Amino acid sequence: MSAPLRPRPGPAASRDRAVPGARATSRLLTVGVVGAGRVGAVLGAALAAAGHHVVAVTGESGASRARLALLLPDVPRHPAVAVAHAAADLLLIAVPDDALAGVVADLAEQGALHQGQVVAHTSGAHGLGVLAPVTAARARPLALHPAMTFTGTPDDLARLDGISYGVTAPAELRPLAARLVTDLGGVPEWVAEMDRPLYHAALAHGANHLVTLVNEATDRLRDAGVGRPEKVLAPLLRAALENALRLGDDALTGPVSRGDAGTVRRHLARLTATAPESVPAYLALARRTADRAIAAGRLRPVDAQSLLGVLADPDREVAA
Repeated sequence: MSAPLRPRPGPAASRDRAVPGARATSRLLTVGVVGAGRVGAVLGAALAAAGHHVVAVTGESGASRARLALLLPDVPRHPAVAVAHAAADLLLIAVPDDALAGVVADLAEQGALHQGQVVAHTSGAHGLGVLAPVTAARARPLALHPAMTFTGTPDDLARLDGISYGVTAPAELRPLAARLVTDLGGVPEWVAEMDRPLYHAALAHGANHLVTLVNEATDRLRDAGVGRPEKVLAPLLRAALENALRLGDDALTGPVSRGDAGTVRRHLARLTATAPESVPAYLALARRTADRAIAAGRLRPVDAQSLLGVLADPDREVAA
């Protein structure tokens, strides 16, 4: 069952955790949200729970309407231009990365942005450059990306506590940005404009590819006859993740970190026969694992020679 919406500490309480300068921006904000996807609907609900006035939101699809009914049931839905006009203080744009530039440009061309208004987007991949039309309209640009995966349900609100936000902001807007993040229960991580693609690549590599990796492992266990692969993987993967976050490369275990070339040969042979589509990913990750194990001193170069040969030439004959 979804968790009920609970009021979060209001801005007056949350200012105590903000960075110096945030007190100057302590008033409640009038907010509009363009994009009722998983991120926009949840952040809008979180801002409302923190005491801000969310006065308008977009959302035409069935999925968007369902999310809004759960998360912002009393907020009226309007077209994007009307939402931008209503957002006296903060316009939050939460649309897909590739759609962001077009949405911003369209709002600017239609005169929907106004002087002093903060226009924030939630894209991890983009910084302030995509908001150039905002600056031209004498509004204030802000990149505010939550480092979290979203389901678009009330359960997400509990997950916001303590998460990081990748923030790129003009110097004069940093106090307000820090205050907003604090009101959302998060911690700001200041990311330079040029580093936004690297920041986002790191998150996608870690989170999105983790989902793919887990599902690949789940599928291969099913191929091996395991009836409940999630039961087998859950304790192993939780321990591996916790160890990796705590110990870094010292958490490496398994045949690659030991230089067990014969085991890796057998893995590749069976994967080639059963699930050849998994072989390229296995090879890429095994090669990178070997590189990191050697660099960390977990695997001696002399012990890695046979393994690296197998990874370079996976079609060689499998040893008995």
